[in-house]
Amino acid sequence: MLHFQHTSTIAAPIETVWAFHERPDILQKLTPPWQPVEIVRREGGLAVGAISEFQIWLGPLPVRWLARHTACEPPHLFVDEQVEGPLEFWQHRHEFARAGEQTRLTDAITYALLGGEVVEALLGWWVEARLRDMFIYRHQVTQTECAGADRG
Repeated sequence: MLHFQHTSTIAAPIETVWAFHERPDILQKLTPPWQPVEIVRREGGLAVGAISEFQIWLGPLPVRWLARHTACEPPHLFVDEQVEGPLEFWQHRHEFARAGEQTRLTDAITYALLGGEVVEALLGWWVEARLRDMFIYRHQVTQTECAGADRG
């Protein structure tokens, strides 16, 4: 298993940051423009049982990625897990913590690549770099959207 974590402080109250993640267009907002991802559907918001379905492109090959929410504790946590997709295992914990008038946002991912330890040793660094780029982008968008919402 591999682990990735990205944490930042968002200049908005936890309720604002949580509400941003509840938006129906959140996946479109948080998907970096350089990622070859099509959002097929999102059902159920953040609640347990909610579904997000994507089509991602691995080179020229389209791959279906289906994730289901397995935990939801508003406004502190929700968890999604891959049901079907390109990885052996994927669990993504979205954690929100009060930091005074701000929010500490943490994305913690546990995952395993198909092909086991050999593939992870060869490609783990590459996946880690892609995750880092994606979550830096996501947290910047969250900061911009939530700080602006809090001012308005």
